[in-house]
Amino acid sequence: MKAMILAAGLGTRMRPLTNHTPKPLLKAAGKPLLQYHIEGLTSSAVDSLVINTSWLGAQISEFINIHPLYKDNVQVIHEDEPLETAGGIINALPLLVSESESFFIVVNGDVWTDFDYQELSDIASRLPDSVMGHLVMVDNPPQHPDGDFYLHPNGLLTDEAPNDGDPAEKLTFSGISLLNKALFQGCAPGKRPLAPLLRKAMAHRQISGHKTDCTWMDIGTPERLAQLNQHILSGSSAS
Repeated sequence: MKAMILAAGLGTRMRPLTNHTPKPLLKAAGKPLLQYHIEGLTSSAVDSLVINTSWLGAQISEFINIHPLYKDNVQVIHEDEPLETAGGIINALPLLVSESESFFIVVNGDVWTDFDYQELSDIASRLPDSVMGHLVMVDNPPQHPDGDFYLHPNGLLTDEAPNDGDPAEKLTFSGISLLNKALFQGCAPGKRPLAPLLRKAMAHRQISGHKTDCTWMDIGTPERLAQLNQHILSGSSAS
């Protein structure tokens, strides 16, 4: 199983912390956010990682190079200009799939979680090629109370509100997903967001998902980074 960590963002909401440090290398409890992702992914079924970089990307390459355990199974792709989520994935696609491999894991670099990625490896073995993606969903956090997509009892995700009586729950996309290379078929290289591709596939009932109760935090601001630091150091559970 291969995976990609999206780490090419400019980190504008994290300034001034990101003026001289790329967001994935900001530390919580003395450890870079990126390191938590690498350890979480490689301790499960993932044996090959791709990380895209842009802003201050040389620092991420240096971080990988000085960690012997990472050098052999992590590849860094630098983007002179951030290609956004789908654009970055399309750029890295040849390293993520093969003729016999359709699915790969994608993780946003600006979240923190104790999610067990083995779950996605197991799900990938069961998904038909007609499914374009499987998203891990979480309860809506305080900063995003309206959620992103509706999760239906049958596991389908939709962007549109359900009909009356449908017990679908609107949840937040965690930034953790299992994607099919077919989702990007026909997409030209260049800047491109992921959300429109997901919504198009949802309209064709091709995106599934599940809700996780793992600890998950969106580290989008200095305040939330401070909260994560306190959470890890205290060993408490996220609310």
